[in-house]
Amino acid sequence: MIAIVGAGPAGLSAAVAAAKLGQQVILIDSSPRLGGQYWRHLPSNWGVGRPPYFAKAQELFDEVLSNPLITRFSNAHVWQAEKKAEQFNLYVVRNGVEEIVKAEKVILATGAYDRALPFPGWDLPGVMTAGAAQSMLKSHGVLVGKKFVIAGTGPFLLPVATGLAAAGAEVVGLYEANNPLRWILNLHGLILNPSKIREGIYFLKKLRSLGIKVHYGKEIQSAVSDGVLVDGKKIECDTVAIGSGFVPELSLAGILGAKLKVGADGTVVVDVDQNQQTSIPGLYAAGESTGIGGSSLAVLEGEIAGSTRKGKRLARWRAQVFATGLQRVYPVSNKWQSALTPQTILCRCEEVSLADIHGAIDELGAQDGRSAKLFTRAGMGLCQGRVCGRNVSEIVACHLSRDLTAEERINTAQRPLAAPISLGELGDGLEKNF
Repeated sequence: MIAIVGAGPAGLSAAVAAAKLGQQVILIDSSPRLGGQYWRHLPSNWGVGRPPYFAKAQELFDEVLSNPLITRFSNAHVWQAEKKAEQFNLYVVRNGVEEIVKAEKVILATGAYDRALPFPGWDLPGVMTAGAAQSMLKSHGVLVGKKFVIAGTGPFLLPVATGLAAAGAEVVGLYEANNPLRWILNLHGLILNPSKIREGIYFLKKLRSLGIKVHYGKEIQSAVSDGVLVDGKKIECDTVAIGSGFVPELSLAGILGAKLKVGADGTVVVDVDQNQQTSIPGLYAAGESTGIGGSSLAVLEGEIAGSTRKGKRLARWRAQVFATGLQRVYPVSNKWQSALTPQTILCRCEEVSLADIHGAIDELGAQDGRSAKLFTRAGMGLCQGRVCGRNVSEIVACHLSRDLTAEERINTAQRPLAAPISLGELGDGLEKNF
């Protein structure tokens, strides 16, 4: 039995690859429908003008839904996991009932979530991550506002802006922090991945047809009740969607004891070998948890994890070259810290401000993110530091005029629980085994 956690590009690809070899597969995902964040709820009737990745997404959807060897657990969260001898036990809450899934092989395709950088006013109503705005639209058909500003950095802003505008929103501007000339730093990656050129052209044409103006080298300074400030100028809007890259979801990998490492941009990822296997025998990882690289790379990694197909390794290498280059094209600098004020909230769950963190350092002697967390409760809310943990650690290191160590970064990514579980669900015990 193979258990796959996550039904995005990597998870779907892994499930299909494993089933083609005659393996029984359980595909566990928190969403009611397939696709993950990137392919979330693509309409089956999307005809002319559909994005270039549509065909592969629809192909995997059809294969997963029609293959009798693949069992789907939708609306399901793996909140805890363990390995006993040669068997993995995944503790799953599905539709409010806890049960256990037992498997000899586990593939983690847990994806990533938006990296949220704090700035003055980011906690105001109407300010959210780009992924949240897109998720509400794709999952529920809901536009979370009427007049949008899209800002941050990275290619993900393009489908968010075009998707919102196509649904009827007014996108008054897309503010990209980096300069498009930086693509010269990734020419090698583009040459090796011509499909990415086609995808870029597709979205640039969509932006033009929808009348969305892109402002390069511009960042939001602060948000106010009815707009944002950029270069001291107020841009009126009722909704701000911010995207500053992504953070891999590593909770289950950490719980199971897999080795983690720090990438060149400071992001913590799962360390895997050429077969996508982690340091734990039988435990594999694919997709964004091994490094942010997009859907094409995730699909290839999923195929290798599901079947260890050597024929896919050259294609994976090409996609990895492109993904690595993106870090040079769309870097997230530390300039975001200079825009903070003492009153800026860093941990929204526990309402911890920059002044609170500085006070923990200067008055209480905090020397790292962990001690600052203990003194202020930053990172102790429902998200368990997923949003603020890295930011707080980087602020502490900067305030102490030192670099953040790899060990500190990895510690920030570790969590004792992979997902919230209520006391009622926990107290009811296991309903059944699978």
